Amino acid sequence: MRLVRYRFADRIAHGVLEDGVIRALRGTFFEDPLPSGEVVPLDDVRLLAPVLPSKVIGVGKNFPAHAAEFGSEVPEEPLLFFKPSTAVSGPGDPIPLPPISRRVDYEGELAVVIGRVARNVRAEDAFRSILGYTCGNDVTLRDLQKKDGQWARAKGFDGSCPLGPWIETELDPTDVRIETRVNGETRQFASTRDLVFGVATLVEFISAFTTLLPGDVILTGTPEGVGPLAPGDRVEVEVEGIGVLANPVEAR
Repeated sequence: MRLVRYRFADRIAHGVLEDGVIRALRGTFFEDPLPSGEVVPLDDVRLLAPVLPSKVIGVGKNFPAHAAEFGSEVPEEPLLFFKPSTAVSGPGDPIPLPPISRRVDYEGELAVVIGRVARNVRAEDAFRSILGYTCGNDVTLRDLQKKDGQWARAKGFDGSCPLGPWIETELDPTDVRIETRVNGETRQFASTRDLVFGVATLVEFISAFTTLLPGDVILTGTPEGVGPLAPGDRVEVEVEGIGVLANPVEAR
C-alpha cells in the first residue's frame, strides 16, 4: 500500500494511492486514518513530503564501501546524527545550494517511517513499530562537515532532507536496490543487504536512548559514490519497491 500526503486545491490531505488515483483519508496516517469517500486523480495533486517528522535520525558510514571512500573504518556501533524537521522537503522541491558552502553533496538512502511510539524496542519486535519506507536524500554540506567537526550545519540546513514520493507499507527492506542518478547518470548503486546495521538493529539502538514518535524518520545510510551538485542538476533517488524521489538543484 502506498500512502501519500498531498496538496489539492487549497488544502493538505492524506490518502492511499491506487491505480493512479488517491483515496483520501479523513485524518492522517496516524489519527483517524479512515476513508473519507473522496477520490482524486494523482495528476491533479501536488505530492508533498509524506510525513513531517518531529526528528530525522541519520546513520553515518553504514555501508562499508562508503566509509572506505572517505578513508574511514566502519563504526562498532551506529554513528548517528539528527536533522531538524525544517530540513524536510518533498518530491519536486528544489535542493538549495546555500552560499555558506562550496560543496553540496547528494546521498541517496532508504528511509524508515515510524508508525507508533517506540521506546526500548527489541530488534525482533522492530518491524511492529514501522509504518513503512520511503526514499530519502541526506543532502550534505561536505566542506562544513569537515570544517566543523560535528554535523549540525552540514546535515541540518533547510531543504537538506528530501523525502518521498510516498510511503510503501509492504516492503522487505533487507535486500532492496538503492540507485542515485544525477542528470540521468547513475552515481550510486547498492543493495541494503550491504548495510552494516540493518533496519531492526537501528530501531533497537535508537529507541534505547530516544523515544521515536509516529512519523519520525530514520535515514539508514548512503552507499559509495557521493558527489557534488551544481545549479540546474536533477537528482533522482530510486529505491526498489518504492519509486523515485526527484528534485531539481538551485543556488540560493
